[in-house]
Amino acid sequence: MNSSKSQLWLNRMAISTACVAMVTILFGALTTTKDAGMAFPHWLYSDAYPMPLYPWLKDFGSNWNKFLEHGHRLAGMLIGLWSIALVVLNFRLEQRSVIRWMSVAVLLGVICQGILGGLRVEQNSRVLAMFHGAFAAVVVSLMASMAVATSKQWNEQGTTNVDHLKPWAVVIVLAIAIQYLLGGLIRHRGTGLHEHLGMAVLFYLGIWVNAFIVHRSKESWLKRSAWLLVILTTTQVLLGLVAWLFKYGFAPWGFVPVMNSMEQLLARTVHSMFGILVFATSVVHALRVFRMAHLAQSVTESRPVLFASPELAGEVS
Repeated sequence: MNSSKSQLWLNRMAISTACVAMVTILFGALTTTKDAGMAFPHWLYSDAYPMPLYPWLKDFGSNWNKFLEHGHRLAGMLIGLWSIALVVLNFRLEQRSVIRWMSVAVLLGVICQGILGGLRVEQNSRVLAMFHGAFAAVVVSLMASMAVATSKQWNEQGTTNVDHLKPWAVVIVLAIAIQYLLGGLIRHRGTGLHEHLGMAVLFYLGIWVNAFIVHRSKESWLKRSAWLLVILTTTQVLLGLVAWLFKYGFAPWGFVPVMNSMEQLLARTVHSMFGILVFATSVVHALRVFRMAHLAQSVTESRPVLFASPELAGEVS
């Protein structure tokens, strides 16, 4: 298989890994919203069945808590196997050692995430549940970073100086991370609501400022990720308002929420999942900014390009 075909398959594998991870997160988010994390009191067994042998589908429509929690466990096993395949494929086809070891980091992240989830059950700990949810965003962001690093655009030479965008990119990532953690406090501990709302205003304004600053650059690669971040964040803000409406109601409209209704379940779950997408997109945008700055500097100073694919570097990075 030639190098360009290898890179295409590596990129597809990285993207598919992130997509499979989102299925795991979907079940996990539904489980949290339904407060079904302790549907089974033990980790490696579900009602005395080893996890792969539990008759999962019998709970569909009859016991949603067990259906969602066990579905989350099965999806966790799937992403574990998928991550192993990611490592194998990278060590067979990828010539850049840093990318190969990034795939190992993804696998280790998935393993740690599984252990966190197991400890959360064994100790019946909401604190561990909160860390379990927060670490999911880190792992997905690492998967998204792999997808970027194996893409064709990764090696495009940039000539525009974008060093001034780096501080903004870092601040945006940190702001969204704080906002995501505050959201986790609300979901798992029932606290931090006003801080979450106040921070939302600040980081949303920051997202728009970042997009306008990036838009003035000549690099479409950066502009696409900056405006995608605006679109996702705007959607997330609207989802937050919908989640608020279905959870707390709105007296001026005479709207009274129905606890555990399907609308409330879906609104809160999708809002939680979008939080991970927004954070991962901010990490991808920051990675693109730093990559473009490095490429531009390498062209200007005639220095070797770090982490370049063999077609560009002529050698393994």
